[in-house]
Amino acid sequence: MTPEERRAFVREHRTAVFGYGRANDGPAMSVVYYAMDDDDTILVSTLAQRGKARAVERHENVSLCVLDEKWPVTYLQVYCRATVDTDPVAAGNLAMTIAGVMTGRPLDEAVRPLVIEGARKEGRVVVRLRPYATFETPPLHVYEETDLPLLVRATSASLPWDATST
Repeated sequence: MTPEERRAFVREHRTAVFGYGRANDGPAMSVVYYAMDDDDTILVSTLAQRGKARAVERHENVSLCVLDEKWPVTYLQVYCRATVDTDPVAAGNLAMTIAGVMTGRPLDEAVRPLVIEGARKEGRVVVRLRPYATFETPPLHVYEETDLPLLVRATSASLPWDATST
């Protein structure tokens, strides 16, 4: 994928698996809806007391596996440096955006005060993810026996987010 294709893939999808290191035990993964702003920052809404926000406070490196939602599953793994933004206005505005992502259409502006107040009551924060590298593997799937000879996997490697060649 080119840098433009990677950005388009992230912009055109809405669900991802958010991966982060836990203080104890193994890595954690959480399915999230997300949005992407104009400067390539991926935005995730979460509660300040949830594991995602606490993990980012401990260590900034996280991963986001952006899912295609079609079968066979296509994905793009995005490695990011994350920060937590506790601004209640930003958290409320992102909650409004994410609700639109969930419904598949922008919400009526009349509900904005309700959504923003709900985000404030829940203690929502914005996790800002700045991509620095990606990992991609094209999907391979068997639909019938004649597909088996085509099921040949190649190795993949991480690429910088702005890499121009694969």
